[in-house]
Amino acid sequence: MRIKLLLAGLLISSSAFAQTTQITIATVNNPDMVTMQKLSPAFEQSHPDIKLNWVTLPENELRQKVTTDIASNAGQYDAVMLSNYETPIWAKNDWLVPFDNLPADYDADDLLDTVKQGLSSDGTLYALPFYAESSITYYRKDLFEEAGLEMPDRPTWSQIEDFASKLNKPSDNSYGICLRGLPGWGENMALFSTMVNAYGGRWFDMQWNPELTSSAWKEAANQYKTLLGQYGPPGVTSNGFTESETLFANGQCAMWVDSTVAAGYLSDPGTSKVAEHVGFAQAPYAKTKHGANWLYSWALAVPKSSHKQEAAKTFVEWATSKDYVNLVGDKRGWVSVPPGTRHSTYDNPKYKKVASFSDLVEQAISSADPKNPSAKEVPYTGVQFVDIPPFQAIGTRVGQIMAGILAGQTDVDQGLSQAQRFTARVMKQSGYPK
Repeated sequence: MRIKLLLAGLLISSSAFAQTTQITIATVNNPDMVTMQKLSPAFEQSHPDIKLNWVTLPENELRQKVTTDIASNAGQYDAVMLSNYETPIWAKNDWLVPFDNLPADYDADDLLDTVKQGLSSDGTLYALPFYAESSITYYRKDLFEEAGLEMPDRPTWSQIEDFASKLNKPSDNSYGICLRGLPGWGENMALFSTMVNAYGGRWFDMQWNPELTSSAWKEAANQYKTLLGQYGPPGVTSNGFTESETLFANGQCAMWVDSTVAAGYLSDPGTSKVAEHVGFAQAPYAKTKHGANWLYSWALAVPKSSHKQEAAKTFVEWATSKDYVNLVGDKRGWVSVPPGTRHSTYDNPKYKKVASFSDLVEQAISSADPKNPSAKEVPYTGVQFVDIPPFQAIGTRVGQIMAGILAGQTDVDQGLSQAQRFTARVMKQSGYPK
């Protein structure tokens, strides 16, 4: 009898083990994703049949590995972090599982329309937004007050340069401005593309001819080089979003133009040494406000190459749900919840109470128009990116050239000429114009 009971116990144990599904999730290593990983035991407790395995990578490395895995149908990842750039392209390639049967309690109607549209193809969602962002200007109110300066509601890039010159104090390890300098189409080019837009430039004319040697590109490049070369911290070409966020939070930047998603992190005394001194303004413009602030979303998707699609979809739905937002609010504080995805977040009194920046962020996200990112007509959709497959290679290479300009390896005219030739060659090889 004892042997029979032991055998029965082993069979039950073996059966339970066999029913457990482990899914591998590839995410970027920024603070919101780190928070998701720390809170994921709550998911495993409510879904004991699913275990989570995390692969957390720097942004550029994540893009490369996930793209290679999905394109080759390798099936290494079951859920992946991707953006509103990749999602429509990959959906048309039939690489992603559609979210066309979301449960009623997910409340897809609660998702912000512009964010939802960016993650859809032919009206069907192929990724669910974890957070969405635009870009804004962060500044140190205390430093501005000491210098007798006043930040406008929406500054120009010329005003930003003037402020940076007056607030730059490298001897005190405090710099006039921090901006992304790390090369990458989603790193330095996310910011620099909005600068080009703000000066009235565009990536391509209506016949898909590159315009990287235009006066707008040159003005933006000279402005970018001056800001970081004269008033930025050392080693700027190593600073992407995460590094710049850390510099500002540690009190080493008087200003920083970057993602709205950092607002909660910088306003939290637990993560920011300057939390009580952070001010917010809209992203700078120059000759036009068209395309001067970006629209971007980090989302979770399930590749068709995954062999565990249902378990992965269950996790993605949980990680992008209203319940997850409430979990972050309860466990980490409402200032830390993932922003930019749901109407209910911005309507929540708990969030409004701690997020003084919420109205400004919502305005920045809603004002970004991916279909009209320049003062001129464009043949593409996207503010800080172009929604065509060759752009990933183009943006990566142009980002490297811009980093070379910052590092003094080439001047603006030479660098932009290189970028123009490379872009024209890739577009021709890719069959544009179609």
